[in-house]
Amino acid sequence: MSTALDIPFTLHPPSAVPDMAWTNSFATLGTDFFTELKPQPLPSPYWVGRNRALARELGLQDEWLESAETLAALTGNQLLPGTRPLASVYSGHQFGVWAGQLGDGRAILLGEMQTRKGPQEIQLKGAGKTPYSRMGDGRAVLRSSIREFLCSETMHGLGIPTTRALCVTGSDAPVRREEIETASVVTRTAPSFIRFGHFEHFSHRNQHVQLKTLADYVIDRFYPECREAKQPYAAFLQAVSERTAHMMAAWQAVGFCHGVMNTDNMSILGLTIDYGPFQFLDAFDPGHICNHSDEQGRYAYNRQPNMAYWNLFCLGQALLPLIDNQEDALAALESYKTVFPEALQARMRAKLGLPDAQEEDQALIESTFRLLAANKVDYTIFWRRLCGFTAQSGHEPVRDLFFDLESFNAWALQYSERIAPVDIAQRADLMLKSNPKYVLRNHLGEEAIQAAKLKDFSQVDTLLTLLQAPFDEHPGHDGFAGFPPDWASSIAISCSS
Repeated sequence: MSTALDIPFTLHPPSAVPDMAWTNSFATLGTDFFTELKPQPLPSPYWVGRNRALARELGLQDEWLESAETLAALTGNQLLPGTRPLASVYSGHQFGVWAGQLGDGRAILLGEMQTRKGPQEIQLKGAGKTPYSRMGDGRAVLRSSIREFLCSETMHGLGIPTTRALCVTGSDAPVRREEIETASVVTRTAPSFIRFGHFEHFSHRNQHVQLKTLADYVIDRFYPECREAKQPYAAFLQAVSERTAHMMAAWQAVGFCHGVMNTDNMSILGLTIDYGPFQFLDAFDPGHICNHSDEQGRYAYNRQPNMAYWNLFCLGQALLPLIDNQEDALAALESYKTVFPEALQARMRAKLGLPDAQEEDQALIESTFRLLAANKVDYTIFWRRLCGFTAQSGHEPVRDLFFDLESFNAWALQYSERIAPVDIAQRADLMLKSNPKYVLRNHLGEEAIQAAKLKDFSQVDTLLTLLQAPFDEHPGHDGFAGFPPDWASSIAISCSS
């Protein structure tokens, strides 16, 4: 538990904060959906990381992320004028087991900013205890906050739908986890933080009026095209299934492991959400488990697509009171089984530099995965080096990654034959835009965290710059794109944060 601290909470308008048009449409749903409360202050906050690029996208001036007033507001020590803080209630399945009521145990929604990108919810993660904290203290720690800050921007830079992080603030206030750590707050943004678990909560309680209110709210705001369908709620389920399928294809193609794909961690908008024990693959291992707490391997890399469908099935069950019959719900879910493989194949063709589809492409994709797995090849480095592969070259930079040269040579011949009719420049351009040079490897995040514990945030800033443009070369920073050190394999990431 974090120690009790008597820190004054101020309500006066921060002088350096510009006038903002705030609303909180979620609050219009009614008190069955949330509890209003104020964040809990932290002593002597300081900046850990600031996402100035996102601030500009939101229409904020650079100076806004420099002021002491903003620092206080985004740590939870004072309210931004016009905000209406609340924590929402939801339920969910955790590791395949119904967990009952959950909710925003350490996240407080300030409201929605009216921005150039449309309404964006602003949420403080780690801002103190809520009625949904259960046995938790409502705090986040520095290590997990830095990881979320950097990884959400990595995903955005990769073109993968995600929540984003505006900043991280820290405090030396102690927080007990496996050991004593220090407190931190992440300011997150998204069009909405509504999860599958929100729908499960009201369906499980037979609160069908509230379930319909929530579904209508989400449809009207984010899926208006479903309103015109013969069965709007089935159309809504299908639209969510298809968005989720595209997100999963993006995860698998880039080698991203989420680690805790519970239904309460699944965004109704198909966004990557709740960065906890995530990992980008180093050596390619289809059965890799990135979450130290996942003893059964439920959320291993190669099981993620099926787990996403399982979660969607739970969402479908939750929506059944609003859908005319079960067959409509099952038909809506079936779209996932079509969209996911097509989306994954399209992404893998791009990674291979294939601008058009051929019948033999799936066999080539599968043989590539088998070869990488058998040789435990570094996933990100393989794909980036492959960008320079030509049928006429000796392939040394790619071949050097393999110990089974006979298998590699057979695969290289298969690949050479497939790319023979493709223009070399066109293929290279497609591949360089599809295969990142930089991802947030665990060891890079760990090095930034260890430096930040000593109040050195320079590596957080450097990584943010690289990861916001992960396909670029960034001369002078090749070390951040190299092989992981031996000690990286001993990093254990769990759900504790």
